[in-house]
Amino acid sequence: MNRIARIAGPAVLLLVGFVSLLVALVIGGGANAALIADPGALVRFGLPIARLVVDLSAAAAIGGLALATVGLSRTAPEWNRAIDVAAGAAGVWTVASAVTTFFTFLSVAGSKVSLDDQFGQSMGVFLTGTDLGLAWLVTVLVAAVVTVLCFAVRSRGMVALTAGISLIGLLPLAQQGHAAGTASHDAAVIALGLHLVGAALWVGGLVLLVLLRPVIAGDRLALVVGRYSSIALGCFVLVAVSGVASAQIRVGAFSNLFTEYGVLVLVKTAAIVALGVLGVLQRRRAIRSLTEAPARRRPFWTLIVVELAVMGVASGFAAALGRTATPVDQIALSKTTDPSPAEILTDDTLPHAPGTWGWLTAWNIDLFWLMAAVLLAAAYVAGVVRLRRGGVRWPVGRTVAAGIALVSLVVATSGSLHTYDRFLVSANVGAHLLLGLVVPALVWAAAPVQLIRAAVHPRDDDSTGVREWTGVLLDNAAVRYLVQPFPAIVFLAALWWAFFATDAVHWSVSDSTGRTVFDAVFLLVGLLAVPTLLTPVAAGARRASLSAALVRIVGGVVVAAGLVSLGIAMRGPLGLLQASWFGAMGRTWGPDPLVDQAHAGVVLVVSGVVVLVAVVVVVLLRLRRDRASAAVVTGEATGEPTVGAGTR
Repeated sequence: MNRIARIAGPAVLLLVGFVSLLVALVIGGGANAALIADPGALVRFGLPIARLVVDLSAAAAIGGLALATVGLSRTAPEWNRAIDVAAGAAGVWTVASAVTTFFTFLSVAGSKVSLDDQFGQSMGVFLTGTDLGLAWLVTVLVAAVVTVLCFAVRSRGMVALTAGISLIGLLPLAQQGHAAGTASHDAAVIALGLHLVGAALWVGGLVLLVLLRPVIAGDRLALVVGRYSSIALGCFVLVAVSGVASAQIRVGAFSNLFTEYGVLVLVKTAAIVALGVLGVLQRRRAIRSLTEAPARRRPFWTLIVVELAVMGVASGFAAALGRTATPVDQIALSKTTDPSPAEILTDDTLPHAPGTWGWLTAWNIDLFWLMAAVLLAAAYVAGVVRLRRGGVRWPVGRTVAAGIALVSLVVATSGSLHTYDRFLVSANVGAHLLLGLVVPALVWAAAPVQLIRAAVHPRDDDSTGVREWTGVLLDNAAVRYLVQPFPAIVFLAALWWAFFATDAVHWSVSDSTGRTVFDAVFLLVGLLAVPTLLTPVAAGARRASLSAALVRIVGGVVVAAGLVSLGIAMRGPLGLLQASWFGAMGRTWGPDPLVDQAHAGVVLVVSGVVVLVAVVVVVLLRLRRDRASAAVVTGEATGEPTVGAGTR
């Protein structure tokens, strides 16, 4: 049964996926679509089939690397087998991506294969001069790099790095799937990107489980399956939420669910719901069966094969959706009105004037950061609950700080600041002040690292879980260097100038990937530097304490100087930042762009002063506490009474 299931599992996934793809192409009419001229049946059917192979092979590579990174033992045979499986899948991913790129060119150009110079020049222009061609070229290169790394590396850190690189290969695929018309390009790209990530981890992890069975000891299979099941649960939530958001963007009105595209969406949705039900059964029955009776494999394999079959249905219909025109696209093509300047620049309509109420109620959800905040909130609450069940009380103040930090993160990335940060410099500055200064300070107060070390049990099978990865990251030589006062403070002070005084801000406001990247950069630099400024000065010799306090105060001065100087420069010397962007929106509400930028400068100046005051207050309070503690210790050692000793 085991050998048959190992062969039948991937075979069922591929077979059902191909059949579902063909059925979906017939229902949606995707195989009949031709942009300019009919490239032939080979391209019409070969393109979606090649895309299906890309999706499945990428999932096998990404899911395999991810499960190895967090769930497998490095000293057991399962580790090398998992990397080998990922290497083979990445090789297929590379070849399938190259074939898909070629078929995509033929489909767009509507031409036949030729050996003349014009055909080669046209394909070169497609690969380097169009967004679609460049996206597929990047996908091929990333897949090739992942293939080479999978064959070349076996260490924990490099495997994790390879897994991260493999995820980059999904970004170009997400960039291709945006809706037109009134739907937000950025929202569509983010929703599709999260959908692809969740599906890849989900499908790839399950395929790896099937292929790893021969090298996993009997009583260990339940442990590995349990770890995968936890990952699959998170992937199900991610796929479901992002799928709903993506469908809403592309389908538009509820009545459009009865179009060809809507029918494909409904079938795919049903498959995802079925996968969720199978996941529940896997948690309740299969894992329990493996734990209680390791020799009894039939229920486990039956559930795995059925789950892979349903995944094949979802994958086939997903590939067909990429070849089917969406109702929103069709509505957009029927419009004859000229786009506004804001629509040309941002692919979104210009929002209404905010007003006082608008600043409080305007929301533009960034699904990436919202899902991250929900995940972090669930993890933090789970840690606190686990400690409480063990009889350990976690300070309420830290929990409150964590809640405020997550709310601030959501406000900065999905609230009114996010709604207007592409149109107003002041909103852009406000969002990054929250991300770079306020959220890191609150995270420092929430002490998540201490919570992980207290609530998460260490593993004893040489695998790397949350607690182990936390230790690896914090003990890394580069991280230890970056959290030292000098580099951390310089990075934090220079980041604002490097962002607002260069073209980096243009990439951030014009591209969803750039926005997410720089939001993450501000957050990470803040998490490295702000705790360094606010960390209490260690008790010790008086001279050492004073020196450490002085270093932190000087650091506060440097950071404040960076913010204040940039704020002053924004009020005149720099001129209008990105005039071709912020000055070309065509908005008729709000202050003039230069006036709005001057307001942003005032916010930066005030923020610099607040940072300096906060650092000085924290340092002085710590010094005072250290002196009081030292006085208590001295009084207890000499037997002399100490003021306040009786109340401590």
